[in-house]
Amino acid sequence: MLAFTQHNLGKLEDLFATLGYRVRYEKGSFRTGACVLQNTRVIVVNRFSNLEVRIQSLIQLLRDMEVDITLLDEKKVALYKMIKKEEVAG
Repeated sequence: MLAFTQHNLGKLEDLFATLGYRVRYEKGSFRTGACVLQNTRVIVVNRFSNLEVRIQSLIQLLRDMEVDITLLDEKKVALYKMIKKEEVAG
């Protein structure tokens, strides 16, 4: 389980950046904690969400997308695999 810390949020943001996505924190009328803007590489996270919801939202988006792990270094591959493994176990 990924701890809900600012450090881990930064790791997730860095992972998305490596994959070519920009994470932005804005207010919005979306129901979930985050969304990917249609046909773009921009992820909008509800800025009023607490740290736990932000992390859970980014994890869920990561689980739902196809990821080319050849773009990632060893640490990011390990983080990605841990997140995907939790999905199977959870």
